[in-house]
Amino acid sequence: MTGKIDARLGKLGLKLPDAPAPAANYVPYVQYGNLVFVSGQISQGPDGLIKGRLGDNMDVAAGTEAARRCGLSLLAQIRAASGGDLDRVVRVIKLTGFVNSTAEFTDQPKVINGCSDLMVEVFGDAGRHARAAVSSPALPLGVAVEIEAIFQVE
Repeated sequence: MTGKIDARLGKLGLKLPDAPAPAANYVPYVQYGNLVFVSGQISQGPDGLIKGRLGDNMDVAAGTEAARRCGLSLLAQIRAASGGDLDRVVRVIKLTGFVNSTAEFTDQPKVINGCSDLMVEVFGDAGRHARAAVSSPALPLGVAVEIEAIFQVE
């Protein structure tokens, strides 16, 4: 039987990637009580890493799509943390987004909306969250975006 959230993903035409393995000495998520802290997920798609620097060689639309891809990886991680059942997610508590951007670029919030909008599409009102969207002069492996999250689960 498919859960409500899996059914919603299907209606949205979304397929989650496999939960990415950690790239260094950390774990992909930690559960503390009913909170799950998901490590930063970098922008990657089916063809590999999504690299670029906003305000230099990447525009807001491409950055927004990169953030959406981070969101799909976050969902894959919370699915793994929830024993495969996304219906266990009660609420998206917080997203922290890092945007590889020039000093002059000031649209980090628009970029991170790619992930924020995805969370609301998938979880409805339970996807509304607190958030930070900050600039970074560089990100691991040259990716455009990295986002971490905190979820409440039952």
